[in-house]
Amino acid sequence: MLGSLAGIRVVDVTMSVAGPFATLILADLGADVIKVERPGVGDDTRSWGPPFWEGESCHFSALNRNKRSVELDLKDPEGAAHFRELLASADVFVQNLRPGSLAKLGFGYDDVAAINPRLIYCDMTGYGSDGPLASSPAYDPLMQAFSGLMSLTGEDGRPPSRIPVSVLDQGTGMWTAIAVLDALRTRDRTGLGTYLETSLLSTALMWLPGQFTGYFAAGEVPKRLGSGTVGIYPYAAFPTATGHVIIAAGNQNLWTRLCTALDRTDLLSDPRFDQNADRVDHRDELFAELSATLAKHDSDHWVGVLGDAGVPITPIQTLDQVAAHEQVAAIGAFQQVPHPRIPGYTSIALPVRGTEGRPEFRMAPPLLGEHTDEVLAELAGRRKEVGE
Repeated sequence: MLGSLAGIRVVDVTMSVAGPFATLILADLGADVIKVERPGVGDDTRSWGPPFWEGESCHFSALNRNKRSVELDLKDPEGAAHFRELLASADVFVQNLRPGSLAKLGFGYDDVAAINPRLIYCDMTGYGSDGPLASSPAYDPLMQAFSGLMSLTGEDGRPPSRIPVSVLDQGTGMWTAIAVLDALRTRDRTGLGTYLETSLLSTALMWLPGQFTGYFAAGEVPKRLGSGTVGIYPYAAFPTATGHVIIAAGNQNLWTRLCTALDRTDLLSDPRFDQNADRVDHRDELFAELSATLAKHDSDHWVGVLGDAGVPITPIQTLDQVAAHEQVAAIGAFQQVPHPRIPGYTSIALPVRGTEGRPEFRMAPPLLGEHTDEVLAELAGRRKEVGE
């Protein structure tokens, strides 16, 4: 059953994408996530836009459901005192502020562990905490470039392209959530918290295992392949009369099926395309041959013909097509949920499902400081309980 983090309190001092994505996962799994924000300003993403939805940032809304927002000035003695109480009541602390900034305020790992030895302290960084670039700014596009990931995107002979989603931010968020779950299990046995560190750089390198292994083995820097991949062909996008389709003929049987369904059995006897290695070596020639045939009909035609032949194929869809597709509806990926300020609010569900469905949408993305009084009242009640 999903929701096993109910009763776990997470103090979230994160901004932008990576940190909020990590705590979104924890919140969806049932944790009480308290998002501590700068008074009057809040998370940077609150001002990102357009697009806005009923005046609220779509960036912020997408990453901050199921959380409570508290405004605290950590440089103010009263705010720092409240924050110290909050950490004493927490199970997990996640932060992605500029390296060293919290330590200067007295909230580094050693300081916080002294307050709460059971606390799991998560440091989300850009380049990691060691090395000459440890203190350098590290936004997603910078890290796509630095890590080599961007050198592989786009078409050969053209400028590299950024993957147009925050794949390293969100990936780091995923690794952070995984690390937290592991640390919680360890704490069940030891009773003690721990320090965790994740980084955008480590995440980027982890997304490139095949590419780096190939480089280490052959000493060759891979070139950009557009929609294609290293070592398999045809396994890429091809133009049709109306758009593009992805064809993934990843073995000899599928190659034979593809040529037969296209009525291009002549390609089966062409020595340039005999085996997969041959097709990889002659991918440009094969692209031209297949494209000439596929251009004779529209995408729907080929999806039907090749699909019936058992060849993996899909059209390249736009977001409006995806949102309207019956398959997406069937898995419940988009959820229209009650929102106090946005009629018809729709959210993307956490991509896991248990016997009782997907994780519960409990709270809309909070207004800045919406829960400050509520959380401070809880802390006051806790002080009374411990007799302070």
